[in-house]
Amino acid sequence: MSTPSAEESLNEAQKCAGSDPKRAEKIYNEILEQNTEKNATQAENAVVLRHQEIALVKLGELYRDQKNAEGVAEVINKSRAFMSSTAKAKTAKLIRTLLDFFAAIPNSQDVQMTVLKTNIEWAKQEKRIFLKHSLETRLVSLQLETQQYKQAIVLIDTLLTELKRLDDKMILTEVHLLESRVYRGIGNLPKAKAALTSSRTAANSIYCPPHLQAQLDLQSGILHAEDKDYTTAYSYFFETFESLSSQDDPNALGALKYMLLCKVMLNLSEDVTSLLSIKLATKYAQLRDVESMRAIARAHQNRNLADFEKALRDYQNELSSDITIRTHLSALYDTLLEQNLLRIVEPYSVVEVEYVAQQVGQGRQAVELKLSQMILDKIFHGVLDQQRGILLIFDETTADNTYGTAIETLEQVGKVVDSLYAKTVKIA
Repeated sequence: MSTPSAEESLNEAQKCAGSDPKRAEKIYNEILEQNTEKNATQAENAVVLRHQEIALVKLGELYRDQKNAEGVAEVINKSRAFMSSTAKAKTAKLIRTLLDFFAAIPNSQDVQMTVLKTNIEWAKQEKRIFLKHSLETRLVSLQLETQQYKQAIVLIDTLLTELKRLDDKMILTEVHLLESRVYRGIGNLPKAKAALTSSRTAANSIYCPPHLQAQLDLQSGILHAEDKDYTTAYSYFFETFESLSSQDDPNALGALKYMLLCKVMLNLSEDVTSLLSIKLATKYAQLRDVESMRAIARAHQNRNLADFEKALRDYQNELSSDITIRTHLSALYDTLLEQNLLRIVEPYSVVEVEYVAQQVGQGRQAVELKLSQMILDKIFHGVLDQQRGILLIFDETTADNTYGTAIETLEQVGKVVDSLYAKTVKIA
């Protein structure tokens, strides 16, 4: 009985991948273990390599579907022997394809980082500089995702030094963009803005792919939102949303949520409904992520703190997973709490703190802390008597300008005296 060809083996493996994954795995590994023969023609060896490339990708897909991160890592490490006999450009494409399989596997960041570090060392030894930079860029993305900011900054500094020497504008654009995100993550906004400017400068000198341009616009919007410039931020988010929607990119939903957030922060909650009726947004309108922002907009429009808190509880995953939305909603909650407290205490000259806490549905300690902060920020004038548990509210006192006017008059008199003295000196 003749041995089946590699092509027949691939077909058999693909057929049994769903019903018998162990059998498919064995077949793919057998194909990968085949060696090119010295006596074979170049064309015959090329066919063997092509079949092995297909087997690598299919085996990676098999482990991806099984959510087996270690299996995907093993495939990537196995691919080194195959990659040493292929063109460098093909190598980079293959390893990117295999690394993309991790995206479908939850909680696989640690395995990914281990694989990346191992392959970065291999690429360095093999002097595959482009592949090394590509892998290091991906490693920085993972470090950013897992909030390993210190390690990310160290790697970025090394990468930028090498990339500037090679003048690789495309990767330079990506790395500066990652640098901006890292500095924003640690709260250093000046450096985040400087890095974004460097990224845009590099992008202007090359053809910037639409996806990368959308990421630049998204980061610009995020940084403008940090500066409370929500109008400019909205325009950047809208550009991002249009671009990503046209590419059917799932990240378009995030840009739409940011647009809705800007409307709420601008006290234009009533615009949320009309915004969701535009053609590009209609397909997202019924998703929980969008419904969460709609609930926040309703609560804010009604100045209802209880509804706001309910929305935060009901849509915890949708509203808390994104640091940008979480940060701005926290500021919005503080503002809404202040407005509710002011509305309650304004009619009184003396009011019990316990009563105020009951009215806003908050704990007494939290309300005392917020009232103290509002008094210090001079949002209203009053004194918090914690011993008696009461708040004393004073009318806003008008400033007495008598002292200031007297000082100003004395300054003018001084000038007159100096002038007269100068004239007497001249006469003498």
